[in-house]
Amino acid sequence: MSSATPPPAPSPSPQVRAGALARHAKLWVLPTVLCALVTLGLSLLYMGGIVDPTDSLHRLPVALVDADRGRPLPGQQENLGKQITDAIAASEATKDDVDWRRLDRPGMQDALASGDVYGALIVPEDFTASVAALTTDRAKTRPTIDVLTNPGLGSLGSSIVAQINTKAARQASLEIGKQLTAAARTADPRTQLLLADPVEVTTRVGHPIGRHSGLGLSAFYYTLLLVLGGFIGANLINSAVDTSLGYADSEIGPWHTRRPTVPISRTQTLLLKMLMTVVISVLTTTLVMVSTIAILGMDASHLPMLWLFSYCATVAVGVGVQAINAAFGGIGQLVSMFVFIALALPSSGATVPLEATPGFYRFLGVFEPMYQLSAGVRSILYFDARADAGLARGWIMIAVGTALALAFGFAMTQYYDRRGLHRLTPQPE
Repeated sequence: MSSATPPPAPSPSPQVRAGALARHAKLWVLPTVLCALVTLGLSLLYMGGIVDPTDSLHRLPVALVDADRGRPLPGQQENLGKQITDAIAASEATKDDVDWRRLDRPGMQDALASGDVYGALIVPEDFTASVAALTTDRAKTRPTIDVLTNPGLGSLGSSIVAQINTKAARQASLEIGKQLTAAARTADPRTQLLLADPVEVTTRVGHPIGRHSGLGLSAFYYTLLLVLGGFIGANLINSAVDTSLGYADSEIGPWHTRRPTVPISRTQTLLLKMLMTVVISVLTTTLVMVSTIAILGMDASHLPMLWLFSYCATVAVGVGVQAINAAFGGIGQLVSMFVFIALALPSSGATVPLEATPGFYRFLGVFEPMYQLSAGVRSILYFDARADAGLARGWIMIAVGTALALAFGFAMTQYYDRRGLHRLTPQPE
């Protein structure tokens, strides 16, 4: 009885060497162009918004308060407080740079507490009387002009406002000094020196925030954590689901596996990924709060509101990423990176005020998620969760962004399914 001869084993395909492939010019074109474009775009976007914030100023809101109740000096029709605030508001030097908002003290305090202004310049009640006393023996202290900052809107914004207000106050002091020295020509040299620059400028915080608030930057970094949590989490879920359903290979170190392909439509796949994003975001949001507040001690109040807002923000970003990945496929991660990170960070207005960035970034701030979310977080952390401090806008944009992501994502997947554009042909086990 003869036995069948087994067929010869197929000879292994010859291995291609990297050196041989590297000599093919076409292999270099796509990655080279993409790397160059991404690097150029990121460099211009990130650095373009911070290179020169002072020259980019456009109507930075600052409160201007005339609280002076003194009588006008001899020969003048208005007291010095009115003269100074009128001159500052009408100054050509700050006409386009600063939006001077003339308020009374209660209005100023409300504007600071709601984050409507980055700071304030105040001419106090006794200013004219203090200036008049300098030319008599009744002078006890130098007249002052108060400069208030609002660190809840960021340390850079407070610094810019302090510089603007201090410069305006110094200019006002020199103008007053010219009037005083002209009226006191016979005064001794020491008095003449005092009268030449009579006003003292005092700078203090107008709306305090907690010591563990990163000088007003904790809201930005906390928001960044939420956006990164939603962005990275959605991409991890996207990869994990594709691997589990057999639409992507699993490769860990030298180990490579490919699971049987599960027959499922694009629409149902997107629904599954979005559902997992909604559920897993509960964990990621809770961990962000535990790590930043409980472990690191970040100052935070209204914790239930903060958790709910953080969760909804993370879900909105995650759902948006899933929609973009479903629509654009392999380049979806790059597209979502530009939408949620590259364009969002420089237009967030959290480190550099939007009013101190070029017009392109102010345009992006209208719809980019980071600006809307950071405004909501900032309202909760620094401004007593006031709706008019950015919280209402944050909630509205979360709702709008989620609705747009759902509509865009499912519209694209249903279109692909109707056209029969299936992701892969099912593979046998």
